[in-house]
Amino acid sequence: MSKRQSEFDKAAAHQADCGFMAEFWGFLKENRKWWLLPILVLLLVLGLFTLLAGTGAAPFIYTLF
Repeated sequence: MSKRQSEFDKAAAHQADCGFMAEFWGFLKENRKWWLLPILVLLLVLGLFTLLAGTGAAPFIYTLF
């Protein structure tokens, strides 16, 4: 095995600094899966509503539904 890094190793080392959102955005751009974006946004909004339902904002959230 060569001491030089392969192209794959170099790419992996470069992308190790990326977070989940940066990696997901790169996936969307590379694979052109733009239809996943509205699903992700909807899941994030529903998750936010779920978190807020346990707080004092619950009566205001229930009026939305």
